[in-house]
Amino acid sequence: MTSVILSENLLFIDGEALVIDKPSGLPVDPPRDGSLSLENYLQSLTFGFHRWPQAVHRLDRDTSGCLLLSRNPKAHGRLQRAFEDGVVEKRYLAVLDGVPDGEAGKIDLPLIKVSTIEEGWRMTGDPAGKPSVTHWRVLAIRDGRAFVEFRPETGRTHQIRVHALEGLGAPVAGDPVYGNGGKGSAATMLHAATLRIPRPGKPPIEATAPLPKRFLDAGFAEAVPNDGQGAITLTDAMDSRDG
Repeated sequence: MTSVILSENLLFIDGEALVIDKPSGLPVDPPRDGSLSLENYLQSLTFGFHRWPQAVHRLDRDTSGCLLLSRNPKAHGRLQRAFEDGVVEKRYLAVLDGVPDGEAGKIDLPLIKVSTIEEGWRMTGDPAGKPSVTHWRVLAIRDGRAFVEFRPETGRTHQIRVHALEGLGAPVAGDPVYGNGGKGSAATMLHAATLRIPRPGKPPIEATAPLPKRFLDAGFAEAVPNDGQGAITLTDAMDSRDG
């Protein structure tokens, strides 16, 4: 990846903020092993400002899609409060290893962090955990895998990944912690597709990140159920699939 490529992933910009389409595999925070992170590319995202932008929220390393950055300290505080107040609208798309029961619903599963010497830390459902709510809808089914839309009300660490596994019984495909991913496996099939942040007295920040090629290569395009009658079953590759 180069700074030019990252700056070309710009989805929204004004004087307060910008939204980029973060590539899968790029961590937001610097990893302990010293490998590259978003921080190494911030200078290329100034777009005429002297101050480097600052990430307002986080996406997991292997999650692609809409990432909001602030362009000044005052805007950063306002945008962070929007997340804390729960007024930010987020929409994710994922391919699951399995098909959930039903076509749509709500997962209300509090999450807590657990840790073991053998497996390290992870999140799991627990009544004593922090409230975590995710709405979901199956968009398509292909070869025993579901293409699912997630709309989280809360923003807990690994929320969608754990809710997929423990709430729907089907992990996100390629997930290295909660699914069948790991070294040498395909990328995690989770994408932050849209982001909307209301701003009092100003137009909202709105951004949509195109569906990545890895989804199209897996035979999924962004589709909606026919006339609201249920999920589409896909038996052939999509016409819109790349290459």
